[in-house]
Amino acid sequence: MSNGSTQRIVDGLRAWIATAPPGAKVPSSRELMTRYGASPVTVQKAMHALNALGLVESRPGVGTFVRAVRAPRAVDFGWQTAALGSPHARLPVVSSTQRSAAPDAISLHSGYPDQELLPGRMVRAALARAAKSEAALTRSPVRGLPELQAWFAAELGGTAPAGVAVPTARDVMIVSGSQSGLGSVFRAVVGRGRPLLIESPTYWGAILGAEQAGLTLVPVPSGPEGPDPEELDRAFRQTGARAFYAQPTFANPTGVQWSPSRGRELLEVVRGHGAFLIEDDWAHDLAIDADPAPLAALDDSGHVIYLRSLTKSASPALRVAAVVARGPVRDRIVADQGSEAMYVSGVLQAASLDVVTQPGWRNHLRAFRNEVRLRRDLLVDALREHAPGTALERVPAGGLNLWLRLPEGTDVERLVRDCESRGLLIAPGTEWFPAEPAGPFVRVNFAGPAPDRFPEAARLLQQALDEQS
Repeated sequence: MSNGSTQRIVDGLRAWIATAPPGAKVPSSRELMTRYGASPVTVQKAMHALNALGLVESRPGVGTFVRAVRAPRAVDFGWQTAALGSPHARLPVVSSTQRSAAPDAISLHSGYPDQELLPGRMVRAALARAAKSEAALTRSPVRGLPELQAWFAAELGGTAPAGVAVPTARDVMIVSGSQSGLGSVFRAVVGRGRPLLIESPTYWGAILGAEQAGLTLVPVPSGPEGPDPEELDRAFRQTGARAFYAQPTFANPTGVQWSPSRGRELLEVVRGHGAFLIEDDWAHDLAIDADPAPLAALDDSGHVIYLRSLTKSASPALRVAAVVARGPVRDRIVADQGSEAMYVSGVLQAASLDVVTQPGWRNHLRAFRNEVRLRRDLLVDALREHAPGTALERVPAGGLNLWLRLPEGTDVERLVRDCESRGLLIAPGTEWFPAEPAGPFVRVNFAGPAPDRFPEAARLLQQALDEQS
């Protein structure tokens, strides 16, 4: 029988159920077959549909009955207020970058590249192979698969200058994404109640992770060239901090890349205070016009704790990253990570290693770079032409985002809501400041879907700005 016949039975029984008392017995399948001239299969499908709607319930050996409608009972969760107490960190339900978008919306808010830019075929094939391997049924080592550890170590060591000892596989800890790694580093290296120097603006996830770990955030302003070494030195002296979190390469959200000289100056400040630099190299594979040069490659004395993730360049589904640390601090991080997550899925590790060791991986990165450059330039041109109210201080040489300054007095949160009502999603800049925002900013992702709609997005953004002027 057709779906139309099934729907006819469903509609008829729903009308009958609307007037029947709870617990009334539904006509038998034989009766329904006779009444509607339907086959047993069609009647069975109709009964399944009614059961899925919660209108009937089956009692084996007895029959099918109208389900009693239970009135929702108000539940009092007030006791949890006293049990939980005040939160020790800001706890947003969801970041603006993680919001779901309507199918027809222009999405410039996400922190990930468009799916079309990822090596989908390579990832799917690697996952299929990993699922058939021993990794699907065994527990991986706490520190990670040795082969994947060695790959991350070789990647970092390949950029080290002569005379600097390169990291080994033993210095690498595989973690479930860089966010998990950051949490372990913050807890193991800094510790609850102690200060952490942090760039401002910076990655919102690092701010949240540090607050969740109970750290006291000390903002260090970061401009177009990165932080001022004198400002960093002053912050270390005033606070006695033991660590500085930073993104020297294509920072999120600003896109700033420290120059080699600025990086060495800042590293010397960290060394001078006997402290750690927590280097988040999130955009290592997202270079466009400049190549990454990790500061960790210049340091073999254990001052730099290095994080690198594969989720942006390979797939968000491959939640695999690495923490590279040398000396006793490495063991502290391993201990924290082991107690938090125990180990990372061997399937994901095996698939990640498969992807990055394929001959096509380098080809993918070259194609990715070219395509992202095109999208970046398209969005920059669209904003210059159609959104003159926004200011872009510098076109980033890598990463995924543009950091736009808005006219003074702009209500950023209202602007974001107004844009969303027009079908444009952008991220408010307030999330990227560990203290009060230094001005009105928004972040837009140029690597997202539908680059052909960038001019439309720029016009919608300007319309929202004009409403406030």
